[in-house]
Amino acid sequence: MTILIHNIRTNHMERFERGPREPMPFADRSLLVGEFRGSSRSQLLWSNSAAMESWTSFRRLWGEAIYLPYCFRRIGEGGHAAQSQHYAGVAFDCAQNLNSTRRAQMRSLAQSSGLWSYVEPAYLTPTWVHFDKRSGPPACDAGYPMLRRGSVGVYVCILQDALNTVSNARLSVDGVFGYATDDAAEMFQAVNGLTADGIIGCATWRLLTSKAVGAGVVNYYT
Repeated sequence: MTILIHNIRTNHMERFERGPREPMPFADRSLLVGEFRGSSRSQLLWSNSAAMESWTSFRRLWGEAIYLPYCFRRIGEGGHAAQSQHYAGVAFDCAQNLNSTRRAQMRSLAQSSGLWSYVEPAYLTPTWVHFDKRSGPPACDAGYPMLRRGSVGVYVCILQDALNTVSNARLSVDGVFGYATDDAAEMFQAVNGLTADGIIGCATWRLLTSKAVGAGVVNYYT
């Protein structure tokens, strides 16, 4: 499988080819490619170095294996809200095999560790624990950050993937917001009655993700 990792320190997208039983880049063997992929059917995965390093550190703090059945999804596969952090490859849903007491302990540790941007409260995830390493500030409440030409990272991957899914834009999903992505974004905005400026703010994210979520998966533009 092909894995794109946004290296937060260098602000570059790094590309890896690894099998399902090999470790994720920037993580140790506590997170394998197959575990990260989960139920996704995609041969192309993405995340960032911060999320992988936070998982590794949290796994060490917890001190034992963590059951992780749900991590990465592509927006066309759906399964979560339109602007889910799972589509960015920076969210982890885990501990479904633990009892409520142990889940509460894990949730508390996740909150106190300082490793995560967001830990979902128990009333929203009563039978699992969700934490993620989202980037902000969001363009919409609890959503994705604003993007424009020159942006780099996992949210650009989502943008490119969503434009391919909705508009058949035939973009290379590489996490780099270049001229081709800008043109495709402006075309989507113009067709849908939005300001065609190539800036991916709240209105564009809301419309694009609502159309793309669960609409199908583009596996072949890499």
